[in-house]
Amino acid sequence: MSRALPKYNKRRVAIIGGAAAVALSGAVIAGSALAGETSKSTNSQAARTKASPGTVSCPAVAPSLPAIPASAKAEVDRNLALLDTQIAEANKRLVDTVGQGGANFAQNAIVGPLKDKRVATINRIATAIGRTAAKPQGLDSLAACTLNAGGAAGGGAAASPSPSPTQQAGGNTGNTGNTGNTGNTGNTNAAGTVSCPAVAPSLPAIPASAKAEVDRNLALLDTQIAEANKRLVDTVGQGGANFAQNAIVGPLKDKRVATINRIATAIGRTAAKPQGLDSLAACTLNK
Repeated sequence: MSRALPKYNKRRVAIIGGAAAVALSGAVIAGSALAGETSKSTNSQAARTKASPGTVSCPAVAPSLPAIPASAKAEVDRNLALLDTQIAEANKRLVDTVGQGGANFAQNAIVGPLKDKRVATINRIATAIGRTAAKPQGLDSLAACTLNAGGAAGGGAAASPSPSPTQQAGGNTGNTGNTGNTGNTGNTNAAGTVSCPAVAPSLPAIPASAKAEVDRNLALLDTQIAEANKRLVDTVGQGGANFAQNAIVGPLKDKRVATINRIATAIGRTAAKPQGLDSLAACTLNK
């Protein structure tokens, strides 16, 4: 009985040892497999993260427009700004969805729908002009945009984002085609300031009955300049080469024309109406 016990113990040790070896081998194999999966997943995610989203490039619309009737200006301005908003939104989607979908995802899900939006917006611009003037034709050809591809995975930096939607009529040069919307070449450094001719020194004697209105509009001229200078600061880096001129300095002239005309009209009610003050409306951009 005493001799059988060691044999039994030896057999039990052998069985336990064999089971432990099998369990250890399984753990090693499973660990290797998991490590491989983790590495593969990490590498794949890194490749997607490093891919650059690119940007959309769309033809500028404003330079192709005819003279805009005053009655249509507000609506045209609004839709030109909307074109820029649409581009900014498309560029944001390119960033937000980088690495998603197949090879044609960006073209089919972002660039194609952007064209449809632009067609509708451009048609509204043409319709607004056409209510009181000849309706511009062929603007639909400006609706299609192209995708400027980003850098290859693991390498290139992302292209610059689209300008933000702050365009006014007569401009819309930030609307990509607008220098390709890849460099934001205009308004990229110092904001600059606007310089406008003084109006008060060119006024004749102001009747007492007109003084309050004249003073109010002279103050408004100063306010308009201050607002334009603030916009230059707030939009620095946005738009194309002519963004500041078209979106800020040009509209400032229109505001000044209206204000200066109110001054002349106020004086003209009880005295000779001053002439030629409109020549003081245009401002220059000091870089």
